[in-house]
Amino acid sequence: MRHRKAGVKLNRTSSHRDAMFRNMVTSMIKHGRIRTTDVKAKELRRWVDKMVTLAKRGDLHARRQALSVIREKNVVHQLFAEAQDRFGHRPGGYTRIIKLGNRAGDAAPMALIEFVDPAPVATGVAEA
Repeated sequence: MRHRKAGVKLNRTSSHRDAMFRNMVTSMIKHGRIRTTDVKAKELRRWVDKMVTLAKRGDLHARRQALSVIREKNVVHQLFAEAQDRFGHRPGGYTRIIKLGNRAGDAAPMALIEFVDPAPVATGVAEA
């Protein structure tokens, strides 16, 4: 039974999964949107929403918790600087997932995950 086991395995080791989602969270905050598979986008939503909630709190402990996931200081600074203005009025659900169809090579369902409020500097789509 799989009771109380949140998250997906994605056929990867736990260290690979953690590293992959840390990189995806960093890219998501840096670029504002990511094009990835549907399952990864749904799991990434959990990680990104947690980081935005920490940024809305804005205290030193929250910043250090975010730095334990996002290893780039400038990305954490960017998130904490704009989170209260962009998401202060929103109680949750900071991202949206848009289905894009199937990938050409292996027919994996693809999705675009982006922040709900438009980013001031988000240009292009980051591949993950």
